Amino acid sequence: MTDESTFIAAADRTLAALGTALDRAIDATGADVDWSLNDGILEIDAEDGGKVIVNRHAPNRELWVAAKSGGFHYRAVAGRWVDTRGGGELGAALSAILREQAGLAVELDLEAPADRV
Repeated sequence: MTDESTFIAAADRTLAALGTALDRAIDATGADVDWSLNDGILEIDAEDGGKVIVNRHAPNRELWVAAKSGGFHYRAVAGRWVDTRGGGELGAALSAILREQAGLAVELDLEAPADRV
């Protein structure tokens, strides 16, 4: 398992990529969605749809997602962030969550380190 600083750097790159994708989708659609990234916590405010929170959890080397549909944990496996319970990928799950909660169509291809972090 890699050290904490390596995990934090990888997680922060993923969160920044998510922010960039959100900006593109918001600009393209004019959706009423705001987001902020502060110290490893990305908050997406979908006005009527509530909040979606994506944050890094360094002790477990995971990215955690909180949404209306539940809480999910993602671990880096073979270059993808994979759900620790269901096996789905973070990008696909967040796309579905944002479509459902915010009516926002956002394309996400979120890479993770090739080795488990």
